[in-house]
Amino acid sequence: MQSLNVKMAQRQAGQSVRAFGMVRMDAVVSAMNVVGSSTAAAPVALRSSPPPRLAPGIPPLRPQANIVCRTATVDAPASAGSSDGSSIREDIRNIAIIAHVDHGKTTLVDAMLKQSKVFRDNQNTAERIMDSNDLERERGITILAKNTAVRYRGIKVNIIDTPGHADFGGEVERVINMCDGVLLLVDSVEGPMPQTRFVLRKALALNKRVVVVVNKIDRPAARPEWVIDSTFELFMDLGASDELCEFPVVYASGVNGIAGMAPDGLAADLEPLFETIIKEIRPPTVSPEAALQMLCANIDYDEHKGRIAIGRVTSGTIRRGQSVSICSSLEPGKVRPAKIAELFVYDNFSRVPVDEVTAGDICALSGIADIKIGETITQRDAPVPLPTIRVEDPTVSMTFKVNTSPFAGKEGKYVTSRNLKDRLDRELERNLALRVEPGETSDSFVVSGRGTLHLGILIENMRREGYEFEIGPPKVITREVDGKTCEPYEEAIVDVPETYVGAVVELFAQRKGEMVDLIPSIQGASRVKFRIATRGLLGLKNALLTATRGLGVMNTIFLEYAPVAGEILMRENGSLVAHETGQVTSYALESAQERGQLFVRPGDQVYEGQCVGVHAKAGDLKVNVCKTKQLTNMRAASKEIKVGLDEPRIMGLDDALEYINDDEQVEVTPKSVRIRKDPSAVTKGRKGK
Repeated sequence: MQSLNVKMAQRQAGQSVRAFGMVRMDAVVSAMNVVGSSTAAAPVALRSSPPPRLAPGIPPLRPQANIVCRTATVDAPASAGSSDGSSIREDIRNIAIIAHVDHGKTTLVDAMLKQSKVFRDNQNTAERIMDSNDLERERGITILAKNTAVRYRGIKVNIIDTPGHADFGGEVERVINMCDGVLLLVDSVEGPMPQTRFVLRKALALNKRVVVVVNKIDRPAARPEWVIDSTFELFMDLGASDELCEFPVVYASGVNGIAGMAPDGLAADLEPLFETIIKEIRPPTVSPEAALQMLCANIDYDEHKGRIAIGRVTSGTIRRGQSVSICSSLEPGKVRPAKIAELFVYDNFSRVPVDEVTAGDICALSGIADIKIGETITQRDAPVPLPTIRVEDPTVSMTFKVNTSPFAGKEGKYVTSRNLKDRLDRELERNLALRVEPGETSDSFVVSGRGTLHLGILIENMRREGYEFEIGPPKVITREVDGKTCEPYEEAIVDVPETYVGAVVELFAQRKGEMVDLIPSIQGASRVKFRIATRGLLGLKNALLTATRGLGVMNTIFLEYAPVAGEILMRENGSLVAHETGQVTSYALESAQERGQLFVRPGDQVYEGQCVGVHAKAGDLKVNVCKTKQLTNMRAASKEIKVGLDEPRIMGLDDALEYINDDEQVEVTPKSVRIRKDPSAVTKGRKGK
């Protein structure tokens, strides 16, 4: 704690030292101008105030000389060059916007686009313009990283909008190489969250300049001072250099399109944010006369143009119609020829066709049908590849296999193992965080990803495209470390009202979770931090919502690999299993609903072995939900007593993936999501292995 106070005092003192160094720099520049204006002028004597004193016990800071160099670099003219032929492109800034989920990245990009006059004043634009995917709009999250560009005072600002959910961290790792700096958005109430640490760690590892934006500053419970202190502590925890710890701060409200340099001094627009970007984000240093090098960081597809490669031109110039070579650092010596058909740049929320793109800019090109992410587009006579893109390994896997249920082939368009393999191979071309391996049988594939949401989005996209298949239960990926079997552990942060803290702690304890910290938050809520095995998080979401009456919010991020935690109780209740194939009747449900909560309603078609509900007790129970009332010639002596049916629990794809146990699987079709018993699985009990 004492070292933390020392570092924070250093940071405050460093601001004074930096200001002092900039004053001295201004004085030196003024003196040079005076001397340069008249050769007969007398030498100028410079006086300056002594540097500020530091508090007792605090070691002095180093960075006066570094600050002078940094100021000189920012003020360098656009035509500045070096002996090796490199130059600085003052007309471009490349930035990525990174943050935790729901901290307002896409909303801020919307405001930047609107204030840059990209759209007409009377043009009707939707919210979250960058979230163009149907699933993104339905779920309210960003899934894929996207490019756009705006212009501010003649300077082009390339913007990369990135996902905020931990399961899509591979998208951030893939595109962060294209930028020179990042905007780190932090909520003015929540402060740094698990994904904030992940994305910031990636940016600092590449030595990217960071501009901290305290977003949603208009919230009634905003606490900007605490957020800045917490963010500074996060920088120190991640080992940021002294220069990077001196991050500039902008306060903003993305939804209102306003920003300022102080919480109580917001301008009427986002001009302070744009000014900070131009001033603090270094312009790209490029070598336009060198051999062409461009790393493919993303892939898009157009019905007419085919596959489109997206990346930043690292050196040289790329031209429309140019003959190039494709190579990769993973395959030394393997080079194949190609030709650029069309060339585009991003400008004002659209792709603009151009004839050539110079180093430092981000572009898109078509004509290379087999281009892959991580490959380098080079000059034909100089095929020198750039280092490929590497992302962290997946932690969860599922088995995809051909549908073998009695209803197989009735609703899907693509149902064979060949269809399934081709689709997964196409996904591998752009989803670097995904892994696909052959399964135990010829018609099954083991697909690994960052989490159940990562794989769930892939499954949902496939079913909407017409694919029909079955999914096995999610399993964690173990490793051998020093001769011991280790499994992934994650850090889970739960924001919950104080009333339910005890229930949350008890729930995590049942799944071998360890409480690391308990932070009293604001407005009667608390923040509880746990260390828990990824295996213990499977199926925990619904249990947490039940325990907290829907008021608990959980965020997780990968922490480390550690020895296996032992047996974890995954699900206490068994399943209600259909006894026969047929149509569900009201008469049968009257008695079946007494055994547990049902998934089906009258009129649904079910088959033998399908899970139609949750058993109220441990163990599975077969029920007949297709039973009909026997008709007789005898008239009833008294009027029948009708029993009302309970509303069934509708199981969506995410719910089904969380529910299934080791001996169950999910049948996925374009129209239905069903849970069934795996006929080939050996029952392993109700405990996770």
